[in-house]
Amino acid sequence: MSVATIRQQIATALENPSVWQVFSYPPASPLANSVIITPDDPYVVPSNNTWNIDATVNFKLRLVVPLFDNQGNLINIEDFITAAFLKLSQANNLHFRIGTFSAPAVLPVDAGQMLSSEVSLTFTTSWS
Repeated sequence: MSVATIRQQIATALENPSVWQVFSYPPASPLANSVIITPDDPYVVPSNNTWNIDATVNFKLRLVVPLFDNQGNLINIEDFITAAFLKLSQANNLHFRIGTFSAPAVLPVDAGQMLSSEVSLTFTTSWS
């Protein structure tokens, strides 16, 4: 499966149009109430065996909420983490390892300050 296909399947699994936007690429500027799927480091790690070219592909999800007040935003990001985790757990077509969510951090952006948290996803795929 191609890297682009995996990235699109993650975006599809996370869709929740009435609650947040999903970007399968880094947008020009982060938007509140969005999930941003970006390459993680290392991005693609080949296994280099002689029969197949297997690879591990790493992505990072960044969850972004508006920053209004400390208590309200902490609750919002915690609810967002829970909802995104549940969406991923229901994606039967995706087989991945999920990392730990980072502590919420403030993102100063042109559109105003945002609160965000990140988590890594690791997929194993094969190219014959």
